[in-house]
Amino acid sequence: MEKINNVTEFIFWGLSQNLEVEEVCFVVFSFFYTVILLGNLLIMLTIYRGKLFKSPMYFFLSYLSFVDICYSSVTAPKMIVDLLAKSKTISYVGCMLQLFGVHFFGCTEIFILTVMAYDRYVAICKPLHYTTIMGCDRCNKMLLGTWIGGFLHSIIQVALVVPLPFCGPNEIDHYFCDIHPVLKLACTDTYIVGVVVTANSGTIALGSFVILIISYTIILVSLRKHSAENRRKALSTCGSHIAVVIIFFGPCIFMYMRPDTTFSEDKMVAVFYTIITPMLNPLIYTLRNAEVKNAMKRLWGRKVFPEANGK
Repeated sequence: MEKINNVTEFIFWGLSQNLEVEEVCFVVFSFFYTVILLGNLLIMLTIYRGKLFKSPMYFFLSYLSFVDICYSSVTAPKMIVDLLAKSKTISYVGCMLQLFGVHFFGCTEIFILTVMAYDRYVAICKPLHYTTIMGCDRCNKMLLGTWIGGFLHSIIQVALVVPLPFCGPNEIDHYFCDIHPVLKLACTDTYIVGVVVTANSGTIALGSFVILIISYTIILVSLRKHSAENRRKALSTCGSHIAVVIIFFGPCIFMYMRPDTTFSEDKMVAVFYTIITPMLNPLIYTLRNAEVKNAMKRLWGRKVFPEANGK
């Protein structure tokens, strides 16, 4: 069957059709995006200038911050501009690129979080073998694996959508091009495609979440054998990781572990994993991590975290 594609652009409905609400959202999300950029850049600079990247945990944390900047930048700038625009349009090619970017960086973040959990598992459960298992070469290979995994996942998503015919309508009830809202506009039966999408995205989201929960459960159980001081340090680090996992994976599982359907609430749920999580990551990892705070004090002055002076 020959592909018929009369659609050259898509129109977003955005977060709201109320002008006053859009003006408030413009201020709020502009602030959020600024925090994302500054917070994650601060972590990256602190890790590299403080030479913390020699530690596998901070090596992966720096790349998590980089991915957070890229991930939010795929959707946030366009959404912020559209909040004050009368016409919220995106070209067909731009939509496919945005779809690729969202799933590429989103999936890469999932895999980085999984690798970070493995790093903590080795550090706490196999401390004597930590430097051998988490050597520089292996860390680089695991990092490369996260990027390759993200690329394969996203290229599958795009490859499923590109062949579909779009002959109208072209209005997307969302603020960016995600897989389910776009499939809804295809003028053909997308049941099989929807099943493959759910199997692809849902398996990665739910599977990684289960692996992470099991990993941190094993870590928490093994902490009973450690001293009180070591338990405190490990709980501080793992606590921040677990908080990020819950905030990020909860909305992702809700969005992708279901059939090819869309709900009006999807836009607000998507805000959590495209904007809120990248914004909170620097705060969570910094405020719960004494080593990062100390490195920031050395590099940027003791006025940054004055409350930590007495600790």
